[in-house]
Amino acid sequence: EVNNAYNGDMLSGVHEAMDSLSTEPSLRIVVLQGAGKHFQAGADLSWISSVGKTDPGGNEKASRLTAEAVRRLNELSIPTIALVKGACIGGGTGIISACDIVIASESAIFGISEARWGLVAGIIFPQLVQAIGVRNLRRYALTCEKFGAQTAKEIGLVHEVCPDEKLQEVSHNLIDAILMNGPQAVSTSMTRILKVAEALLADDLFDVLVKEHAQVRQSA
Repeated sequence: EVNNAYNGDMLSGVHEAMDSLSTEPSLRIVVLQGAGKHFQAGADLSWISSVGKTDPGGNEKASRLTAEAVRRLNELSIPTIALVKGACIGGGTGIISACDIVIASESAIFGISEARWGLVAGIIFPQLVQAIGVRNLRRYALTCEKFGAQTAKEIGLVHEVCPDEKLQEVSHNLIDAILMNGPQAVSTSMTRILKVAEALLADDLFDVLVKEHAQVRQSA
């Protein structure tokens, strides 16, 4: 109904889903995709508005819930593939930046749009920096402009672009490739890549990002 925009209930559901992954030892791949026409439209602005009116503790709790969802996805030891069609805005770009492989349909539209609403995207900056680099993030987080799938591929936000009707087919080819490999080797490689790249978020920086995210939401 709201193009998969996230709110407290959705975020809690994401955490519950990731909790359940640890109980499935045979699980080999996680695929994320949006129900309906769009992948994810960022935050539900009505929810953001209601959170902003609560006390500082409530704001920080909401920011931490959001940041932890992306952080956990980023550090998941199971390969993740995001299939993007339609809009992928704000927090949606953080979600796909936290995935191992991203496939976008030709009609997909992207935007790091938090500043347009007086918010800061800081809690997803670590993943976005790793995906598109500082230079590109400095442009798109400051302008909040929308860009298409080909630009997203050029800057490193997505790996593959395909016709809308080929999204599942392309994903199946990549899934098959991953399933041919040793599960432990894949899982160990994922963790080691993040460590070698120094891409694991330190707890102290994480706390700073959460507090800042909450504080800006409460500002005029």
